[in-house]
Amino acid sequence: MVDLRKLKTLIDLVQQSGIAELEITEGEERVRISRGPPSGAPQAGAPAQVVSLAPAAPAAAAPPEGHVIRSPMVGTFYRSSAPGAKTFVEIGHAVKAGQTLCIIEAMKLLNEIEADRDGVVKAVLVENGQPVEYGEPLFILG
Repeated sequence: MVDLRKLKTLIDLVQQSGIAELEITEGEERVRISRGPPSGAPQAGAPAQVVSLAPAAPAAAAPPEGHVIRSPMVGTFYRSSAPGAKTFVEIGHAVKAGQTLCIIEAMKLLNEIEADRDGVVKAVLVENGQPVEYGEPLFILG
């Protein structure tokens, strides 16, 4: 079930930011919000409208079992330190506690997200450049 408060916050974000479209997938739910073209008389800003609200297609396979590394903040997820640079970790890499796994950009600040324990990367759950929410799973360590 979609949290209506979260949906309202997302609509407000689209209206205030001026972006044309925002799509977020969380578990099996997917929400896409886009700014429609003004109809009739010119308006200062077109209201955001929900284009689709449907369950996402079932995942081909459930994520592996293991220790979940979650996002400590809202921001944009990056797998490397710069565009075109080598990613911090890949699936199958052994990591040590304190090792950088990714960067989350929040309010123009780049925050390194580190492993909180030793393990092997079993899954990367977010695509590079995607927005992430507080508490959203990022990695699974085995």
